[in-house]
Amino acid sequence: MDMKMRDSEALVVFSGGQDSTTCLFWALKNFKKVSTITFLYGQKHSKEVEMARAIAEKAGVDFHLQDVSFISQIGSSSLTDTSIVMDQERPGNSVPNTFVPGRNLFFLSIAAVYARERGIKHLVTGVSQTDFSGYPDCRDSFIKSLNVTLNLAMDDQFVIHTPLMWIDKAETWELADKLGVFDLIRNETLTCYNGVPGDGCGHCPSCKLRNEGLNSYLARREAKQKNNK
Repeated sequence: MDMKMRDSEALVVFSGGQDSTTCLFWALKNFKKVSTITFLYGQKHSKEVEMARAIAEKAGVDFHLQDVSFISQIGSSSLTDTSIVMDQERPGNSVPNTFVPGRNLFFLSIAAVYARERGIKHLVTGVSQTDFSGYPDCRDSFIKSLNVTLNLAMDDQFVIHTPLMWIDKAETWELADKLGVFDLIRNETLTCYNGVPGDGCGHCPSCKLRNEGLNSYLARREAKQKNNK
């Protein structure tokens, strides 16, 4: 990252989960000033908002909460509708019902408007194509396309940063460790689809992905420590 970026401000799309929290601390390392924007979109596990606020306060960054609950009213997902039984596995080649239609499209578009009004050019989001759970709006092609669209729509020059795009969950844990926030992310974030903080419920798709990555990284770290003795 060049010096011009280091002197700039970034806005992090922040949920209080593992990925966005890792991105928050990545942004704090790479930008002069960092702000966050968090969304209420009708999610069942809205406790994540409380945790996001607490993390933002601990990190010393501005926290903005935006109500976009219309997202849950125009589309269906097991994360917003209690009547839908959550897919425990990805159903073949189709999109799992934990996908919230339009979520990242709306989040990043609204974040861009919020950023524009404050002179912020850099947006940061924790999407990953490597571990994207079958969500089409986590793919690199979507982010690049939306970046162009936002710039055209507002005649501006935003840059959407995706620090996790090409790394898996084990590498995301490694990045958190390098940033010095491994324990915070493990204990004070909420990634679980059932709303259980920290290591979560252990059996929902999000917990499985998170914990598999965690176990893989811890095994790798332990092996490295033994080899260095």
